[in-house]
Amino acid sequence: MNSELTMPTKISFKSNRVIVNGEVKRTAIFARFMVAEVQTELNEKYYLIFYKNALIYGAKLEKVQKDSFIDKMLNEGIVLDQNHPLLPVLIPSTALAIPAKNKLFNHLQRNYSLLEIPCIAAALDSFFSQEQLAKQIENIFFHYRRNGSFYKAFQSIHILSNLSPSLEHLKDRLHAREYSSYSSFYATSSLSAIQKKDPLFAEFHCYTNRKNPEHYQMLENILNNEGRYAEGLLVWLEDKRNLTAESVKRQTELALNYIPLENWILALSYAKINPYKWVPESRTFIEALIREGQYEKAAVYLFPFIEDLPAEFHQVLNELWKHIDAEFVSSHLEEFLLLHQQVAQENDPKQSEQRILQLTAKLMEGHDLKTVCEKLKPIQMKFPHSIIIRKINKMAALMENPDRMMELGQFYADFNQYDQAIECFFWEMELNPADPAPVRQLCKMYQHKGMVKEASAYQQIYTQLRSDQETG
Repeated sequence: MNSELTMPTKISFKSNRVIVNGEVKRTAIFARFMVAEVQTELNEKYYLIFYKNALIYGAKLEKVQKDSFIDKMLNEGIVLDQNHPLLPVLIPSTALAIPAKNKLFNHLQRNYSLLEIPCIAAALDSFFSQEQLAKQIENIFFHYRRNGSFYKAFQSIHILSNLSPSLEHLKDRLHAREYSSYSSFYATSSLSAIQKKDPLFAEFHCYTNRKNPEHYQMLENILNNEGRYAEGLLVWLEDKRNLTAESVKRQTELALNYIPLENWILALSYAKINPYKWVPESRTFIEALIREGQYEKAAVYLFPFIEDLPAEFHQVLNELWKHIDAEFVSSHLEEFLLLHQQVAQENDPKQSEQRILQLTAKLMEGHDLKTVCEKLKPIQMKFPHSIIIRKINKMAALMENPDRMMELGQFYADFNQYDQAIECFFWEMELNPADPAPVRQLCKMYQHKGMVKEASAYQQIYTQLRSDQETG
């Protein structure tokens, strides 16, 4: 995703009574969890764990441990880098507070069901020892067992198989005979049957296996039913097997209920889904940018799909050619080469030459001839017979020959580079003060620049020199 169109996602949180400010560098989504990697103003790295959009815990980490839950999320979840356009939707804009570590599990038990606690505990293995987490999980397991709730006891441990490898040793407690029928249920039952009896396990299982169409469909239903639309959009953006006009329309209608069109266009582009082909509103958005004079912004939006734009965008591309400045062209030359090919798709040699002339003139506004030649090399490879590029190469050669400044000045004038042409003609006039030709050209250049007084002065000099020539 082009960073020109995105702003850093800021986050603020309280840790040990100190306010910490930073930027989110990447985020991973996995079922009900989200982890945010934050770089602080002091260049420290924090990892914050969210469960159902609420901050559970976080702390500084030197690095992510292999086989930890955070590692699993970053490898198996949906990962968003710092430029992802949906990141601001997911990250809370209000100040957060990391709960005190010694009171965390009491806090969790007040706010979540007992069956959710083992699941949440598994996500905290980067911050707590295995022994600390195992103790909390086993307390819940034995609580259910003492009360005769053997299935819930089974559930509290069984969920770990989909979460943290570091806590899988707790599954040994499920080998007892009284749990065999529950193991058989999960092994032989349909996904819908499991979802009805154990929705928590089913959601994590579907997330892990979301590439499977049946699991994907159930996961989509879960997210929609719970109003978790941003997560649902991310799952859909990740899965492109059944991309249709109808599916894009449906997801667009959903997305525009709570995010701006601009962000949705960026999100589709980020997922390499062409919004200009699938979303009619995108053309309206680009045309509005052009009416407002935001040509560069419009160009950056279009660049990722410059070779695959519908025919109705042809006029838009022509407008960009007319108004984009030289510095922007120079910094996006590869994209403008593609743009050149797109607007010259009729294979009209005259039109191609005209576009190359426009591009060259824009480059000459901000660069010397040697740099222009270098930047035009990719275009020269595509259009080896271009008269314009041959002319530029010849101009570069003339730069080394002070005896041919008159010819070089004429070339500059052909590209409407009047200031450079004036320098050449002035040099020629200094070398040959009796020659009226460079003076005549200086008069023309000042006329083109609208500098009437200077043009008139050189016209008088030209007239005098011509008179001197005629009288001998």
